[in-house]
Parts: sequence; structure tokens; C-alpha cells
Amino acid sequence: MQSPCLREVSQACLCTHGGCCPSPFFSLSPDPLHKVSKSRNTSADCRRDFAAVTASSIFPDTQFTNHESLPSLQQSLTEFTKAYPQYFDTYQIDQIRAKEYYQLSLSNHTCLDYFGIGLFSYNQLHKQESSPSHLRPSLPSQNLDIPFFSVSYKTGNLKTQLLHGGQESGLESAMKKRIMDFLNISENDYVYDYESEAVEAMIRTSEKRGARVMSAEFSWPRLRINSEKLRKMVVSKGKKKKQRGLFVFPLHSRMTGARYPYLWMRIAQENDWHILIDACALGPKDMDSFGLSLVRPDFLICSFYQIFGENPSGFGCLFVKKSTVPILVDNTSSGMVSLLPAKKQLWLTDEFSSCETEPEQTSKSKQEKVAATNTFSGPMSIEMRQSGKLEQGEISEVRRAEADSIQQKNANTNGGGGSEIECRGLDQVDSLGLTMISRRGRCLINWLVNALMKLQHPNTEGNALVKIYGPKIRFDRGPALAFNVFDWKREKIEPVLVQKLADRENISLSYGSLHHIWFSDKYQKEKDNVLEKTDREAKSKSDNNRKDKANLGITVVTASLGYLANFEDVYRLWAFVAQFLDADFVEKARWRYTALDQKTIEV
Repeated sequence: MQSPCLREVSQACLCTHGGCCPSPFFSLSPDPLHKVSKSRNTSADCRRDFAAVTASSIFPDTQFTNHESLPSLQQSLTEFTKAYPQYFDTYQIDQIRAKEYYQLSLSNHTCLDYFGIGLFSYNQLHKQESSPSHLRPSLPSQNLDIPFFSVSYKTGNLKTQLLHGGQESGLESAMKKRIMDFLNISENDYVYDYESEAVEAMIRTSEKRGARVMSAEFSWPRLRINSEKLRKMVVSKGKKKKQRGLFVFPLHSRMTGARYPYLWMRIAQENDWHILIDACALGPKDMDSFGLSLVRPDFLICSFYQIFGENPSGFGCLFVKKSTVPILVDNTSSGMVSLLPAKKQLWLTDEFSSCETEPEQTSKSKQEKVAATNTFSGPMSIEMRQSGKLEQGEISEVRRAEADSIQQKNANTNGGGGSEIECRGLDQVDSLGLTMISRRGRCLINWLVNALMKLQHPNTEGNALVKIYGPKIRFDRGPALAFNVFDWKREKIEPVLVQKLADRENISLSYGSLHHIWFSDKYQKEKDNVLEKTDREAKSKSDNNRKDKANLGITVVTASLGYLANFEDVYRLWAFVAQFLDADFVEKARWRYTALDQKTIEV
């Protein structure tokens, strides 16, 4: 019998003008081969049709060389809906955004720096179910000193915690139940723990015990997995098999939007690897199409934050298959966290409350290292806050003071047992479903990619303003984008500068680094111009060749479209980037923009 989740996925394959969705599990399907081939052909046709519609309908045969010549928001929206009429079917998301996240409109903020899944809505915080707009607060961001829960880091033995459980508060019990229901994960098969740095902790522990860490490489320029090299790492040599280790597999890139073939999980399992699925970059309902019962990974991690556009603090989740727990090594880890209830009864049926939180730091995939903080609200670990150092990025001036002021103020009280938590953010996603959410993201991200590629410097030999890394216009790409901006002399504008200037216009972006990039002989000449040292400490320590090689990569600007993103968000980003067509834009910005303390910002 087909599960309701898989039925919904199959419905998404019925395409109307580019509305189909290929299944990632053709290679795992028990159906006859001829049925699989037919499905593959149908999916391939849909993908080609979608790309053709995008290229032919959105600014066909047009290049923009002046930011003042861009069509207006309304004109662009009209052309957008002509190209993607299925976007109209996602109007319910606009209704949720207007009712539950109205602070985005009040503050005119475009949030493109959120990863993970939102637990609560902004309206839920303020207990305004359907109040008229004229009764809403003018700009409520300053009133949000009290989030829904606090995260406290703790040290403990993960294996003992998983085998015997620990002292669990009512809040943690209720949150665990709601999250497992949301992800369709059975408590009979998996045990759950709150982890903030699961992958990093496993890697560090393994290295201390003599393990060798290997990373997949990504072929330049399309940044696809180098299949030949990865297969040599994964496939066992000889007839005698042995337990190989841990195979960490991100379902797709949180930076480039690239989706990776699920076939690699099966190959790794066939060669006796333990499988860890990194689902941190998945969309809100993407787990419905994952097919957990087919893959049955040993570990799965994902992340949740509190409120989209307002409170990014949250936690990571580690799920461990029960049959895998006994093979874990007894080891004390500092990566675990506790959820602490707060004082005001805003969201639970019992005595749960609210307090300020320590932001979480989610795990990083092997190709990419995401900026430690983001413009509006990026995650930042306790160690970083105490030392004042950020690993890959700089938090913007707009939120620096606010982030530094976050402290734990909660009491050591536990919520009552048996309570049911209302996670309105998860409830909204459940009501919308996979098909609607993925359809909306597909239209928006592909329009944005196409629009950015239409920007070209004037009076040059076709010098593009923007370089996009990873997939371009693709039906099955994820709603994330990695790019860089280049001036008319083909010199890269530093991503941190692009982020800061976007911040001045109320657009929140991130920046990070792409690593483990492989260049064939054909592209060796480009290698020296493309790669750069992305670790600050490595720049001053060139004696360690191995470390230097590991720190070579490409620093990029990143944008992530949450399911609440709308057309105005992507248009605003496009219009902002187009300003770099003006050769003097950066110099003008040096004097025009000021920080909140009225001091000139050096850019």
C-alpha cells in the first residue's frame, strides 16, 4: 500500500505546464524496468519543457546593462505569472504570510538567510488570530525580547542518553513528539536527541580514534559530484567486506541548491557503510518525498528555528536508528542541548513559557561551509560568542548589538508532562503540503536565476555581472542560490561587501565558502584564478600544505528562499544586484549608507 506521503509525491508528477516532479527513487523501485524507463522519459520531458518555458518566456533575447532600465515590479510580476501560471495555485501561502507573518510587510524586510524549518508563527507570539491591520503594532521587532524557549548547552554521554534516556522536561517531550510526527519518523524505529553540532562532533571523535576523513569532490565548472572519485572511496575492494565507517550524505546543498542522487546512499549501504542523512537544507515538506522507510539511514539530522523573519534561534535534531545505538562508542560530548521552558503561557496548554535563547549552530556539509552568522539572524555558537570570533562570516551591523545582547535568563523549571505543544509554523506547512510548497519555490528560484543571468556590464564584450555556482535553470533544483558579483573589469566584489550593502536595503543574505572543488586538465588554467584561501588563519600559516589545500575554495554570496518567500522578495534581490551595473555604485555607497549609530561604514 502506498503511503499518503508518497501518494502526494506521485500527484506532483502530473504536470501541467511545467508542474511535474521526478521521483528520486526510480532506482529503488520494485516496478518492472519498462515502467521505470517510461517514468524517466516523462520526467525528462517535463524538466526540458520547464527549462524551455523559463528561457523563452522571461526576458527572452534581452540583456540589461542599466539598473534603471529594469521593468517595474508589477510588469515583472505580470510576465512571471504568464510564464508560471501554476504560481496562482499557491495563493494560500500568501494568505498565511499576510496573517501570520505580517511583520515582514511592516518592516519591508526580505529574509533570504534562513535554513531549517520554522516552528512558530509571528502572529502566534502576539496571540492575534485575525485582528484588522489597523490594530496591529507598527513595527514589532523591538518587542520580541521573549522567544518561546531557551537552548542550554550540556555535556553528556550520547550513547547512554540514547539507550536509557535522560531527564526530559515536559517541553522537550512535547517538542519531540511534534517533530517526529511532522517528519513521519516512528519512535519504534528511531530514538531522538537534541544535538547542535552532531556531524562535527562525530568527525572530531572519529579523528581522535584514528579515523580518516574523506570528502567528495565537485567538478568545475558545474560543481557536480565527481562520481569516479567518490565511487573509489565508497566501494569496497576485494571480496572480503568490512565495516567501512560513516557515510555523511546531504540530500541537497544548502548553498547552491544542487540535489544529489539518492543512488549514493544505496551504494554506500551495499558496501557496509553506516549512513547519516544531513537533511538540514531540506524544504519544509521535502521529507515526505524522501522515502525514509526505503533507505532506513542509521542517523538523520535536521534543524528547526523559532520564527521566520524574526527569531532564528533553535536547535538541531539527531535521530538514531535503534539497532545502531549499541555500536556507538561511549564518549562524553558537549554537542547536546536542553530545551528550557519560559515563564509566559503563550503557546502551550500547560505551564510552559518564554525566555531568550542561545542561537544554535547547525552542521555543515562537506562541500560547503556556511557563514557562521547571517545578516538578519544567523546562528552563532556559544564558543564563538565567548571568543568574539566568527568562523566564516561576519554578522551585519544591523543585528550585531542585538545578537550580542542575547543571554540566558530562564529559570531551571520544567514544564508539566503530557502537554501538547502548538507549533503553528509546522501546522501551516502540514496544511499546505509538498506539492504547493515545492511548486512555489521552483517558480521563484528559477525566475531569479534567469533574471540574474540577464544582467550584463555595458560597453564590454559580454561581461556578465553575476556568476552562479551549481545548477542554473533546472526543474529539480533546490530553492537556494550561490553567486558572486563581478565588476566591469571582471574582478570579484567581496561577498561580505555585497551582504553589507544588501543589509542597508533591508535584504538579508548570507555568505559562505564552497570547498573540495576538482579541476580537470581542461580547466587547470582557471584554477589559480578561481580558488582562494577561505580560512583567515590559514592565510597567515602557509607552512601546512595539507591545511592550505583544505582551505582552498570559493567564497560566495548565498540566498535561500523559504516557503514564505514571494515574488517581491526575489525581485528586490534582482533589483539590488542590478545596481552593481553602475561602476560607481560601491563608491557611492561608501558615503551614502550609515549604520544605526550614524557612523559611516567603510566598505
